Amino acid sequence: MNDHQSRATSAVARPLLAVALAFAAVFAVRAQAPNPRTVAYLKSIFPESTTYSAKEGDPPHIKVYGPPDAKGQPTLLGLAFWTTEIEPLERGYEGPIKMMIGITPKAVIAGLIVVEQHEPFGPISVLKPEFPKMFKGKSVRDPFVLGQDVDAISTATITMTSATRAIRKSARRVAARYLSPDGGLK
Repeated sequence: MNDHQSRATSAVARPLLAVALAFAAVFAVRAQAPNPRTVAYLKSIFPESTTYSAKEGDPPHIKVYGPPDAKGQPTLLGLAFWTTEIEPLERGYEGPIKMMIGITPKAVIAGLIVVEQHEPFGPISVLKPEFPKMFKGKSVRDPFVLGQDVDAISTATITMTSATRAIRKSARRVAARYLSPDGGLK
């Protein structure tokens, strides 16, 4: 290789190396453990949790672990995820309703937290304490139909329907992708 070819190769290689390093930095940041606020949400949904994976996968989720089993291995308590990352187009009356949901390895909702919403009727619908309680313990296979197996606790129909649909769709999508029918990870 002559001097001109070497300079040409370097001119092409440098930008490619810069792009590769930028991608590596983005993926390194994404692979970090959950921040303290997220850990507080996870602890609220899975009170016995002790450790957490970085958010990973498609759809994105966090593995939640409890105390070690008899062999010293952490026990998988479930998976947690943001509805707005799984179903970003699901909208309430005034936009997305951001919820963190936890599901057990048996595809049962362990709990959920409404983290952000801009609904005019949020205080009388998704922010009521009864709202997350009615989903806890439901199988992701349940119908999740407002007025049938989900109480219509307010007159905020658009808000309640959207939130229920976001919970149903995101929980089913995560369960179908990561959970096996026998109650473990695929």
